[in-house]
Amino acid sequence: MDQGPRQILEHFTERTPHIVEGIRSLVDIESPSNDAGSSGRIADAAAAMARATGVAVEVERFDVNAGTHLLITAFGDKPGSTVLLGHLDTVHPVGTAQKNPTRIEGDRLYGCGTFDMKANVAVALDVLRYLGATGQEPSTAIRMLLSCDEEVGSHSGREYVERYVAGAKQCLVMEPSADGKVKTGRKGTGMFQLTAHGVPAHAGLEPEKGANAVAELARQVDRIHAIGKTHVGTTVNVTTFRGGTTLNVIPDHAACDIDVRYSMASEADRVVSELKALTSTDSRVRLELGGAINRPPLERTDSVAALYEYARQLAASFDYELGETQVGGGSDGNFVAALGVPVLDGLGLAGAGAHTLDEYVLVSDIPKRATLLTLLLCQ
Repeated sequence: MDQGPRQILEHFTERTPHIVEGIRSLVDIESPSNDAGSSGRIADAAAAMARATGVAVEVERFDVNAGTHLLITAFGDKPGSTVLLGHLDTVHPVGTAQKNPTRIEGDRLYGCGTFDMKANVAVALDVLRYLGATGQEPSTAIRMLLSCDEEVGSHSGREYVERYVAGAKQCLVMEPSADGKVKTGRKGTGMFQLTAHGVPAHAGLEPEKGANAVAELARQVDRIHAIGKTHVGTTVNVTTFRGGTTLNVIPDHAACDIDVRYSMASEADRVVSELKALTSTDSRVRLELGGAINRPPLERTDSVAALYEYARQLAASFDYELGETQVGGGSDGNFVAALGVPVLDGLGLAGAGAHTLDEYVLVSDIPKRATLLTLLLCQ
């Protein structure tokens, strides 16, 4: 039997302690990116939680070098599909939980990877449980795709995102929500490395015979930063710099990492072209550019804006204010946007402290976010 928004909210308010336990069970399995063993364990736990919802689910595992991607399909006989997109990897190395144990302080549930984004996986699975318990059915099939390498660029995960989201009615990205706002825009990202190859020499006896790679790369830093156009949302920043071998040797090698963020898809080609056009001021030093654009931008298109407005109205039906924001960080939602599928990002719990030891979600937001997700799936 279909229930109204306030009845659904009441249900999840009563379920909150159980959802918290589900969150704890996932957070307590540390699963840093590129740790295949840990990834397999967290995938096993999420799969078991899915099977325990009471809904008939199909669980598919995709084992790759980085770990295990997980696809959970429910209500597969329904026409079309809604994809719930998330990830099970975190930035925290194994052992970090000793510094930031899973715990509740007031309204805050702390723990490594709680905010980004294991709590949101537990919430989504409890929504499936609600559908099974009440007999309320979604308007489409539901696919929950949980990747294992989102935090390190989705080098293997992108393939599965594009495969299983293509043609979907909508994609709801369960990434965390800053201040309770969903994300209707994300910048595209690029990761590059610029290397300078010089000529070594004794720094005291004959420095003139050397070609200083560190000095040359340092001269390139301002040129790199100048490629950015902040007025259109493009930033280009040198983020790491290393070079040389020892104190008394003219360095023949230096390298830096370059972080690229852009709001407009058209900016990608320009930035790459200008990075490739960098030339050395010292002809004896050779510059070598590596890396590539990693994620396209999630632009606030008409379809994104329409999905947000629909979600905002659903939230208002139980007096839940749903704001929107646009951010510089990327997610797998960026890949979805490039496919032309309507996408709404940041549907996870409100909280703060992503990638830090102060990471938390708000317990009071659990029933509200679960209610909103249920309505988005069923109406």
